[in-house]
Amino acid sequence: MIKTLLTLIIASVTLVIADQTNRTSASSVLSETLLSETANKIKIPIDPKRWYQVNNADNGLDALFDGATDVTVNTGWGKILTNFDAYYPLQKGEQLSIESIRLYDGAGSNIDAPMTLSIITDKSERIPIARFTGNKYQTWVGPNPDQPEEFALKKPISNARYLVINSAGSYPTEMELYGTYQAGQEPALIPQQSYPFRHTLGINGFEWDAEDPTTGAALREVEDTRINALKSFSSMRHYIDWDKLENQQGSYTYNPTFSGSWTYDGMYKRLQSEGVEMLACLQTLPKWMENIYPEDGRDYSNAPARYGSDLSSPKSYIEHARVAFQYMARYGYNKNVNPSLVSVSPEVTWAGVNTVKIGLGLIRYIECNNEPDKTWKGRNGYQSAREYAANMSAFYDGHKNTLGPGVGVKNADPSVTVVMGGMSTAKTDYMRAMIDWCKEFRGYRPDGSVNLCWDVMNQHLYANDVKSSQNGGATRGAAPELAGVGEQAAAFVKLSRQYAGGMPVWITEAGYDINKESPFRAIPIGRKTVLETQADWILRTSLLYSRVGIDRVFYFQAYDFDILNPTQFSSMGLLNEIGKTRKPAADYLYQAKNLLGNYHYKETLNKDPLVDRYELDGQSAYVLVIPDEQGRTGTYSLSVIKGDTVQICTPTIGRDEMTRTVQVSQTGTVTVNVSETPVFIMPMREAGNKVKTDLRTLQVYPNPTSDYVKLTIENENTTLVDVTVYDNSGRRYKQVSFLKSGRFFNEQLDLSSLPHGSYLLEVRQEQTRVIKKIIRAQ
Repeated sequence: MIKTLLTLIIASVTLVIADQTNRTSASSVLSETLLSETANKIKIPIDPKRWYQVNNADNGLDALFDGATDVTVNTGWGKILTNFDAYYPLQKGEQLSIESIRLYDGAGSNIDAPMTLSIITDKSERIPIARFTGNKYQTWVGPNPDQPEEFALKKPISNARYLVINSAGSYPTEMELYGTYQAGQEPALIPQQSYPFRHTLGINGFEWDAEDPTTGAALREVEDTRINALKSFSSMRHYIDWDKLENQQGSYTYNPTFSGSWTYDGMYKRLQSEGVEMLACLQTLPKWMENIYPEDGRDYSNAPARYGSDLSSPKSYIEHARVAFQYMARYGYNKNVNPSLVSVSPEVTWAGVNTVKIGLGLIRYIECNNEPDKTWKGRNGYQSAREYAANMSAFYDGHKNTLGPGVGVKNADPSVTVVMGGMSTAKTDYMRAMIDWCKEFRGYRPDGSVNLCWDVMNQHLYANDVKSSQNGGATRGAAPELAGVGEQAAAFVKLSRQYAGGMPVWITEAGYDINKESPFRAIPIGRKTVLETQADWILRTSLLYSRVGIDRVFYFQAYDFDILNPTQFSSMGLLNEIGKTRKPAADYLYQAKNLLGNYHYKETLNKDPLVDRYELDGQSAYVLVIPDEQGRTGTYSLSVIKGDTVQICTPTIGRDEMTRTVQVSQTGTVTVNVSETPVFIMPMREAGNKVKTDLRTLQVYPNPTSDYVKLTIENENTTLVDVTVYDNSGRRYKQVSFLKSGRFFNEQLDLSSLPHGSYLLEVRQEQTRVIKKIIRAQ
């Protein structure tokens, strides 16, 4: 009886279960199928942060791999490219074999624009392995929409170097890969470089900031008051409109330019003699190219290529690369350019006539366009990362010398430092995509490094209260330490140290408006005015970027566009238009340049207040500041050698030098009053950090290096600089003598012919000698 009753109960339960099973969703059935198929397989781990998207995507793909099937993947709105790729690079040693794929189909469909998953092999072959159309609902589907219940691939897929997702914006809510997996390792960080503090004290400007635009064109020359104002800064980023150099196609002008009648030769020569290093930023379109675009699409900020050309092809940028060659042939340091490749317009104007000049030695650095990722200019102005990499490859060396003679700046002057155009986005996606484009289309150098087509990474970062840089949403500027720009800059430094041989990273635009309605404005703090806060924040920005490993900083800009205009950037000038005098921020930078300019950042000893230690010739200097915007003050006991005398230097508005007081350490410490204005503690023996006549200011970088080192010296000695390279046994490998015509010396020494290893670099000037150890790395 009991047995019979149990049999009936079991049968009844079985019927209920069967009935429920018949009504289960397709999701349960497919999930059970997948469980049986993948029982002996590994779910391949995917790091969502490793994906980068080749578009102006605000958000990442994290939601695609978070395990939540009810969270939609939203990469942001307002994308420039309607269909785009996202790349997932595999690390060194990482291997996977994909045997099955499941995709969770939530709400919506994308039948007309399916998402595809592909791999790219080590031969750059792109192989599609999954397609998602979203034509099911709340269920797992397989990689083939025609057979959604099948999760297994027809055969395992391996030999992947990248995973690539192509989408028009639709994704499953989850993606899982199954198969076999072997972990790799993240690239090692090469040692971080340290640079002279003076490098972070640059300015952005135009030719009219050095020459008087109100005079007649025939008389337009450099003006002393304007030059004296620019001497407040260590370097200048010169915005050069392409139209100035090539107002008529194939006809090049410089001195005077046919557009504006500016005299570049004299301007560059004068600024060089005053110790202001120049970065030439070649930007915008000439009118003759702009007019090729349809009338409603004309804008001088369009990508530097003819309308309708393939922006992913280097040859589309050949005109841009030609004018860059002509410019560097004239202003670079190579006197052996083939004269038949160089030309100027023969036209005689009332402002003068151009003549051919080669190797004037006035420009060391050149930048390829400005903000190529400018989404606000629409598709004509925006270049994707891979398109801009193609642009840079033409600009750099004529796409490895495949575009013919007279193309690319390296073919005019191999020693020129090529700076990529400053990026407006604060994310590293764009740069990662450019590096991978070079792997595919430029390959590798003999030492195994990627054949990159730029020498400096470049970023634009504006500190504001929502940490968005130029992405919008800000209501005001913010103290640099609180605005996220330090972390954003550090991410680019890390990327360089992992994937770009530790090349320098520059910030070529930063700054604060003073108009009270600007979203990038400085604010009054306590008794400090907006101008005083701007001065604090500007100087602290230079200190912050030195701290995270940035080489150079250029502030936007020399003079205001319009101080009454609330639009961002309009009131960022650091100089007064009337009188051509310094504003407080320029006072602070000028004083810091003279005091700490040749010192290198070494370490941070304390976080709040921030205590940074700098070093020059074995002697330490310190900078202390409270990293806040509340008007806080305090004291700090700084450890120094007992009995030492130090100078406590405070930036002072309206002066050439900081206010100084002297303290003698009786106990091994000195007590320092600290505020939100940086205070500098300098060794007495190096008071003022005055220029020496010897070689104490010699800097040699990068070190280690793959093919060259740069040598910089600042002293009053204008005799020959003799450089000799020895191996550790004393064998001489290389000897070069350089002319030094002024206070500043900046030359590049080619080491590419030396075997890999360590060497001794001897630098002599008259009877003074310095020896430094250098390493030519593989």
